[in-house]
Amino acid sequence: MRLLYIFLLSILSLTATAQDIAKPEPKVVKKQVKKEKAVLVDVRTPEEFAAGHVKKAQNSDLRGGAFQQEFSKWDKNKTYYLYCASGNRSGQALKLMQEAGFTNVVNLGAFKDLKSTGFPVKSKTEAKNGKE
Repeated sequence: MRLLYIFLLSILSLTATAQDIAKPEPKVVKKQVKKEKAVLVDVRTPEEFAAGHVKKAQNSDLRGGAFQQEFSKWDKNKTYYLYCASGNRSGQALKLMQEAGFTNVVNLGAFKDLKSTGFPVKSKTEAKNGKE
């Protein structure tokens, strides 16, 4: 019983550590993406992406299977910032990438949270007008 208690405590502490990792500031991500040292990846569906996304993000649909086909061809030396609608799909994508040997992968979480913290966003109306 005591070993079970210690085991559960260790798992809880690991979970807390993973959640406490600070997400990078928008300006840091933007600078790395601009210098092509990092890639911003939206793992939502193409429809969700078209409705609005972080500027300079590429779309790679986790649900539709495109992500699984595409990420294996990506450079493992780059940093990848992933996001989706809630943080769930980007968390799944992060796990897949780590299992494939990627070491510099960050789950930025939910698109709505990125918008509210200052990430530049491209809306549906901007896409129609050809603005990036």
